[in-house]
Amino acid sequence: MDCIIIGGGIMGLLTARELAQSGMKVCVLDQSAVGRESSWAGGGILSPLYPWRYAEAVQYLAKWGQQHYPVLVDELLHDTGIDPERQLSGLLVLDTAELLAAQEWAAHYPLQLELLDKSQIHSLAPELGVLPEQAMWFPELAQVRNPCLLKALYKDLLQRGVEIREQTQVESLLIYKGKIKGVQTPGGKIEAPRVVACSGAWTRKLLQGVDFEVEVDPVKGQMLMYKAQPGLLSQIILSEDRYVIPRKDGRILIGSTLEHTGFDKSTSQAANEDLRQVATRFIPALANYKVERHWAGLRPGTADGIPYIYSDKTVSGLYVNSGHFRNGVVLGPASAKLMADIILEREPIISPDLYRPKN
Repeated sequence: MDCIIIGGGIMGLLTARELAQSGMKVCVLDQSAVGRESSWAGGGILSPLYPWRYAEAVQYLAKWGQQHYPVLVDELLHDTGIDPERQLSGLLVLDTAELLAAQEWAAHYPLQLELLDKSQIHSLAPELGVLPEQAMWFPELAQVRNPCLLKALYKDLLQRGVEIREQTQVESLLIYKGKIKGVQTPGGKIEAPRVVACSGAWTRKLLQGVDFEVEVDPVKGQMLMYKAQPGLLSQIILSEDRYVIPRKDGRILIGSTLEHTGFDKSTSQAANEDLRQVATRFIPALANYKVERHWAGLRPGTADGIPYIYSDKTVSGLYVNSGHFRNGVVLGPASAKLMADIILEREPIISPDLYRPKN
């Protein structure tokens, strides 16, 4: 075994794919079912929410991911027969208080931004129940259906010979004389000269006693899914940190809460009622449809929103790729590429120094 990846979410699977493509023998370990934590729970928007609020380090990863997703999705569909359902929905932002910052950000990257008036908003999204005087329209932003993406990646990795072990808890890292030797699991030792922590909200726990500089904390997000008719809504709607995401089959996601409640993944009636109000306020027609699902996930949050992507300074062969908060899907391809660049000692797509612990 050349490399063990701890965590089978979007970050772990994409990192495994990059390494497997280079010829490495890779094993992915997940404490539960692959992809069923934060990666499954999110919305799949291929952009950070309010991207102009984020640091340049996040912006670069997002832009790289947006540029490379069409090829990734086409490859996965061709190789696995599973469609990740990338669609160019566009993003309609009803908040305009940060218009100047948004315009400067869009001009810098560049990304098309249109300022719509009330009549234009209604023409674009006739089912919208909130009609502000102005709204920002980003027609080039897309989404993927993250559960489908994860299923495609899972099948792709199996076809590449990657070993995937679910329900496998890593009890400790095996370190000898400053070098990683593998991991200890309830079923015994698994040895490898490289270990990558792609363990999301559990990264701080995993590295406890080994790397004290990684500060990743769980942030719960609750979401609802309605089963509506295809075509009821075509655009992603964003306002006041809440979003509405339409899928191809008519399902509509409403999200999400931001709750600092540790590792509690329970849903609440209060959040259910809040998200229902958001849903019917934005799209009144959703009052005629039932809520199909209500779930919660734990996002891996960092203080400044910048993920950790680096090789450990004190333990040779130990790497970290974690802390992507709500942006794991859009940041995933670039993060995995950079992680592989570091491991394989290739020319990196961006300076790894941007993603090291600041302490």
